Amino acid sequence: MASKRFTDEFKAEAVKQVSERGYPVTEVAERLGVSSHSLYGWLRERGISREMRRAKKIVDLVQENGWQET
Repeated sequence: MASKRFTDEFKAEAVKQVSERGYPVTEVAERLGVSSHSLYGWLRERGISREMRRAKKIVDLVQENGWQET
């Protein structure tokens, strides 16, 4: 069985949906027809860790709610 090949642009858009737009990996993978394993690999290749994704979600939440550090 031959594995599917995806363009760099396709991979970049998939990564962007997770890292910048905050969609869950499993949701993006299912919607795009790729395995979660592949998508996690593409994130790792670009140096985007789980911790970085979590930190982005926290920053977005803080900004959305207008919270400020006192």
